[in-house]
Amino acid sequence: MTREKWQNIIGMIDDKFGIGDKRTEEEEIGQDAKGEVVFEIKDIVEFEGPLGKMRLELIIRPIVLDKKTNFSRRIGSGVEVKYIFSDSETSTKFRAFKWNRELESWDEIDAGMFEK
Repeated sequence: MTREKWQNIIGMIDDKFGIGDKRTEEEEIGQDAKGEVVFEIKDIVEFEGPLGKMRLELIIRPIVLDKKTNFSRRIGSGVEVKYIFSDSETSTKFRAFKWNRELESWDEIDAGMFEK
């Protein structure tokens, strides 16, 4: 999903239902091979929809270009995994949630439940 499509979805939700909460969160996903901290960005929108309280997330994170594993065959030695992230390319993931009143938690909506 592109940022433009995400903005269109937010606009349609705002027109039809109104947005209750809109925020952006940054979460650390690790360090790259250079030792620099790498973050993912979550755009979160919550609103009252036809299924009740709903939440949409767009997660943007850098693409993993390579994974380097350092290990030794000696007993008791540890394993270290370092990721090399892209500086320019990102991947996006779209997730939808519905509020579960009984459990008081967010349940992810599976896209397959709408297919027949």
